[in-house]
Amino acid sequence: MISTSFTSEEACWRPKPVFKASDVSWKPKTNEQRSPTSIISMSVYSIFYSIFRTRRKREKVFFAFLVFSVVALFIRIISERPETSSSRKNTLYFGQHPEDIDTSGQSCVHPVLNPNHSSVRQFFRKIPKLQCNQEENWVHVRNGTFRYTQSMRAKYGNFSCNYVPILRGSHDNAIMDGTNIENVLDGTPLQTDFFRVTCVNKDGIRYHNVHSGIAANTDLHYRAEKTPLPVNALGLSVIMFGLDSVSHMTWKRMLPKAYDYFAQLGGMVLEGYNIVGDGTPQALLPILTGKTEWELPEARRSHANAKPVDEHPWVWKDFKNAGYVTQWGEDMTNIGTFNYRMLGFQDQPVDHYMRPFFLEAEKVYRFNKEYCLGSETRHQNFINWLKQLMLMYGEKRKFSFMFHSECSHGDNNLVQHLDDDLVDFLKFMVNSGHMNHSILIFMSDHGARFQNIRETVQGKLEERMPHFGFLFPRWFADKYPEAYVNFKTNTRRLTTPFDIHETFMHLLNFTDFSSPDLKSRAISLFREVPKNRSCRDADIEAHWCACLAWEKVSTNDERIRNAALETLKVMNGLTTDHRSDCRMLQLVNVTDALRLHANQQVLKFKRSSDVDGRYADLSDQMAEKEYLIQVTFRVTPGDGLFEATVKHNVALATYIVNEKEISRINKYGLAPSCIASRHPALRPYCYCAKQA
Repeated sequence: MISTSFTSEEACWRPKPVFKASDVSWKPKTNEQRSPTSIISMSVYSIFYSIFRTRRKREKVFFAFLVFSVVALFIRIISERPETSSSRKNTLYFGQHPEDIDTSGQSCVHPVLNPNHSSVRQFFRKIPKLQCNQEENWVHVRNGTFRYTQSMRAKYGNFSCNYVPILRGSHDNAIMDGTNIENVLDGTPLQTDFFRVTCVNKDGIRYHNVHSGIAANTDLHYRAEKTPLPVNALGLSVIMFGLDSVSHMTWKRMLPKAYDYFAQLGGMVLEGYNIVGDGTPQALLPILTGKTEWELPEARRSHANAKPVDEHPWVWKDFKNAGYVTQWGEDMTNIGTFNYRMLGFQDQPVDHYMRPFFLEAEKVYRFNKEYCLGSETRHQNFINWLKQLMLMYGEKRKFSFMFHSECSHGDNNLVQHLDDDLVDFLKFMVNSGHMNHSILIFMSDHGARFQNIRETVQGKLEERMPHFGFLFPRWFADKYPEAYVNFKTNTRRLTTPFDIHETFMHLLNFTDFSSPDLKSRAISLFREVPKNRSCRDADIEAHWCACLAWEKVSTNDERIRNAALETLKVMNGLTTDHRSDCRMLQLVNVTDALRLHANQQVLKFKRSSDVDGRYADLSDQMAEKEYLIQVTFRVTPGDGLFEATVKHNVALATYIVNEKEISRINKYGLAPSCIASRHPALRPYCYCAKQA
C-alpha cells in the first residue's frame, strides 16, 4: 500500500552526524621525509653558495673539496638506491609484490600491475568535465516529496506543473502511467519512486523531464521496524555501488580522488579478486545467488523451457526476510544484466527497482545534452537515488546494489566523470552518520572486455582483476577484531564472486570465524582464506585464472596455429545450423600466444618418502605431457579478434577446446544482426551473409 500521509519534514528520519573524516593537513617535509637526492642537491647548492660568498683562497679550496666529496657520495647513493616508482613506470610486476605484502608460501600470487605502464598509457586520456544545462531543473525531490526549485520560480514566476507517476507493468519491459495530478502542490508526497513532469509559466515557457526519488511507503517502514533480525545477524546495512567493466587498475587511474579518499577512510581493496567467467552475468550471478548461470534454472531467451529469473535464490530475498529494505538499480536497459540474454523478472524483484525509470527516461535522452537529464548528469541522478534511499530509511536496515554502465561499458575514459561525485557520496555517507551502521562496497564486474587495452598483456590481466573494495564502520575493527583481521588478510589472498555471496550470508549469521575448508568454493571473507588456495580450489577455470604463470610463445609455432584452427572449428560448429545466415569464419593470422607450464614440483613428485607423508620424493623424471595454450587470433570475414584457452595433449597430438573458454575481444557491431534477436549467444561468432 502506498501512503501519502507523510509531510515533507516527516517523510524521512534524518540521522545525526556520528563522525567526520579527519582533515588532511599538508606541511613542509622534514629531512626524514625527503629523499636522499633532494637532501644532497640542497647541500650542494648551499656549499656552492658559500664558495662564491667567501673571499679567502684557503676557504675556497676547502669548500671545493667538500663539493667533490658530496658529489661523490651523491653518485654512490644514486647508483645503489632501489628504483623509485617513476623509474619503474615501464615494469610489469608479474608476481612481484611490494615489501609490505606477505605472500610467502601462497599458492596464488596475483601480479601487481602498474597503472601507468607504457603498453596501456596510450588508451587513457583526460576528458573535459560534463556541462549540462546551466539553468537548474524546475523541480526536484526532497525526502520523498515533490518540490519546486525556488530559483526557477523567482525567474519564471509561479509556474504550474502536471505530475504523472510512472508504474511498472506486468513484466520487466512494461511501464504505464499512473493518475495524472494537475497543478501539483509544492511538498506533495511522491506517489511512486519515478514520475514525469510538465511545467508551464504564464508566458508559455515549458519544462519537461523525468525524475526519480524514494516514495514514502508505510508498509516498508512497518516491515523494517517490526521484522526481527536473525539472532546472530550483524545488522549492518549493505550498500554496494558498482561500475561496469572497470579493472582495479582503471579504478586507480581514472578515479584517483575517489580511490584515495576511500583508502583514507580505511577502505580495503581485494588485491587478489579474480573473475570466474566471461561477462557481467557470470560476475554478478555468483555474487547475488551463490551459483553460476549453468547451475540455475534456464533463463536464456533462445532456449526451450526458459523462464524469467524470479525463482533464482537472490541474496536480497534473504535480506528482505531479515527486515531489510531492498534496492536494485541498473541503467542502460538495452543491455541489462538479466534482460539482455535472459528473460528478466516477471515480478518486481526488490522494494525499490530502477528499471521503470530508465525505460521512461531513455525516451527523452535525445532532448538533453549528452549524458545529462536537464541540469543533472545521468550518473548524478543515479547516485542521488541511492542517497534518497539512505535519507528515507535512516538507520533502518538496507540492502542496496546500484550498478552503473553508461560511463564505463564502452569507454573507460568516461569513468572520470564520476570521480568528484563518488567523493561527494563518500562524504555524504560519513558526515550524515550512515557509515556508522553500513558496509559500503565499491566494485566492478570485470575489466575492459572490448576496448583496445584488451589486446595487451596487461589488458588481459586487468580484465580478470576488477576492482572490489569494502569500507566498514570505524568501530567494527574494535568490536570484531578476529573478523576484521581475517578480512584484512584476505585482501592479499585469492578471492572470487562466490566469496562475496558467502560473506553476505555470513552477515546474517555472524558467528564462527574459524579457518574454512580449502576445497570450499565459497569462503566468507570474515574467515581466513587458506594461503594454499588455488584457482582449482576456488572453481576458477584456467582461462580466467590471473595467477597462472604464462610464457610467451612464437606465433609461428605449428602447435599454436593448430590450437587456433581447432578453436575456429568449434566456433564454426556453433553456427552450423544457421549457415544460411552466418558465413564460415577463416583464420587470418595468430596475433599472440602464451603457454602455461605445469608446476615443476608436480612433475617431479613421485611419492611421499616417509610413512607420515611429511617429506616428498622428487626423483620422478616425468615429462610434461599436457599443457594449456592461450591463443589470440584474427578471422575473416568481419575482422573478429578472439582469444581461447586450449588444452594440448602432447602424446596424442590433440587439442581440446571448451566453448566457455573462447572470448571475442573486439566489437562485432551490427555484423550478427540477422540472428541477434533469435540467438543472442551466437552473436560473437556470426557474420551475417547479408549485411544490413
